[in-house]
Amino acid sequence: MRRLSPIFTTLIRGASGLAFAVLAGAVLIQVFTRIFLPQSPVWTEELSRFALMFVVAFGVGLAIRSGDLVNVDLFLNVVPKKVRRILETIAFILTAALGAVIFVPALDFMAIGEIQTSPALDWRMDAIFLAMPVTAAMVAIFGIEKALGSARGKDTDATDAEGS
Repeated sequence: MRRLSPIFTTLIRGASGLAFAVLAGAVLIQVFTRIFLPQSPVWTEELSRFALMFVVAFGVGLAIRSGDLVNVDLFLNVVPKKVRRILETIAFILTAALGAVIFVPALDFMAIGEIQTSPALDWRMDAIFLAMPVTAAMVAIFGIEKALGSARGKDTDATDAEGS
C-alpha cells in the first residue's frame, strides 16, 4: 500500500480546516458580542464545542500521519535502529487496532443522538456524535498507513512531498 490517496488526505485536511474556521468564527462572534453588545448569543458556545470535536476527529489522523502526536521515545532513541523500527511498527499496529476496536461502539454512541437535540441550535445530536466514529476511523486508517511505512523501513517521522 502506498501513501494514502492525495485526494483523501486533501479532503481530510479540508474538513479539518473547515471545522477550525467554524470554531474560530464562533469564538470571534462570542468575543465580539460580549464586548460590544448587551447580550451574546448562546449558540456560539455550543457551535464552538461541536466544531472542536470535528477539528479533533479529522486532525488526529493527520497528526498520526505527520508524527505530530506526543511521543515518548527516550527508550527508542537508545535501541538499535532495527529494534526501533520493529517497536514503532508494533505501536502503529496497536494504534490502528485501537481505532478499529472503538469504531463500532462509537457508531452505537452516535445512534443515541438520534433521539437528542442540542439545546441552543436544536440540531440532531447524531450528526454531532458522528465525530466519534470519524475519530476512530482516522486513527485506524492513518495508523495502518504508518505501520506499513514503518515495517518497510521508511522514516516514520518524515513528512511526505505534500508537506504533511
